Amino acid sequence: MRKLLAATLGVLSAIGGFVDIGDLVAASQAGARFGMAHAWVLLVGVLGICAYAEMTGRIAAVSGRAVFDLVRERLGPRVALLNLVASYLVTVVTLAAELGGVALAVQLATGVSYLLWVPVAAFAVWLVLWRMRFELMERVFGLAGMALLVFAVALFALPTDWGRLGHQAVHLSAAGQGSSAYWFIAVALFASTVSPYEVFFFSSGGVEERWSAADLAHARSNVLIGFPVGGFLALSLIATAAVVYHPGGASLDTLDQVAHPVVLAFGGIGLAVAVLAFFAVTFGAALETGLSAAYAASQYFGWQWGKRVSPREAARFHSVLLVSVLLGVLLLLTTIDPVRLTEYMLVLSAVVLPLTYLPILVVANDRNYLGDRVNGRWNNLLGALFLLLIVVASVAAIPLAIITRMGQ
Repeated sequence: MRKLLAATLGVLSAIGGFVDIGDLVAASQAGARFGMAHAWVLLVGVLGICAYAEMTGRIAAVSGRAVFDLVRERLGPRVALLNLVASYLVTVVTLAAELGGVALAVQLATGVSYLLWVPVAAFAVWLVLWRMRFELMERVFGLAGMALLVFAVALFALPTDWGRLGHQAVHLSAAGQGSSAYWFIAVALFASTVSPYEVFFFSSGGVEERWSAADLAHARSNVLIGFPVGGFLALSLIATAAVVYHPGGASLDTLDQVAHPVVLAFGGIGLAVAVLAFFAVTFGAALETGLSAAYAASQYFGWQWGKRVSPREAARFHSVLLVSVLLGVLLLLTTIDPVRLTEYMLVLSAVVLPLTYLPILVVANDRNYLGDRVNGRWNNLLGALFLLLIVVASVAAIPLAIITRMGQ
């Protein structure tokens, strides 16, 4: 029973890495503007993140080393440095967006400006990373993130036309919004499902939890159940926005608008549950992005690293972690709107995705690290097809952002 409980809680922890501020914004905007016409993007994203997260979990379990550690060794310091700079930049911007999401969630609950909550959120994130046990951190925020199920339940309380939603999902249409805007939202939503920090955290977390080849089944259960559940939660965000906002052609700009469908369905109780969900998923993602930034830097330079390792033994790892959180705070204190920052982050994330996912595919096929646990034919086929989509999204992201003026 204890093993089953641990596996279940491990699966739930994957949700915190899948549904974050990027998914809250991108999924809700997609539903409001285009109905269910982007549901296929989530399906593709879930398949892809499952394929690559399974590779990173297998690499960590079999080799006992994190992916970024092996990327430097396998591809050389120059290629890995480019990967490090790009991933660190994206991860810090993502961390700032997540901290902004935490502050906005607290603003929804208290009415006090989110800017006053940014330093508090950052201190809370740092404190949890410093003091809370790794397993407890995963379980608390993974379980609390399940409060997002309120959006799926709300569909039954709202005047949902299920036939219409189904028709929108299988008949792709720009719905009068323009094809360029449609594809910009598609790229942003795709980037939100496969953020680089997710695979870095999953791999390094496997090393932190001391996975071995005997834990491969547990690692796969985290991937093959956790990420699809996260995809389902994101799909429910699209659906509720499609029901409430799409008929009027509205566009979402704030987090309280994301919560509005649940408020219509359940009133104040719905708002309270939505705020809890927003807080949990953004706080959990802030923890993961903070750790991912420190993981990547420490693994590249060969420093001692790990949340389990004391600051005295891994001073540089913990210093990078603290500096990353402070950089996130400074970015937010420029008063940039966190939702707008999230949109920029998604474009930037899409651009650098190939630098994250190509090395994973290379390492997952290296027998020097994995022996007979290297990718099979179907793993490589799915990985290659998904990598092709990543390259297309990377090339298209900036031109679409310019043409559409960030999706306007």
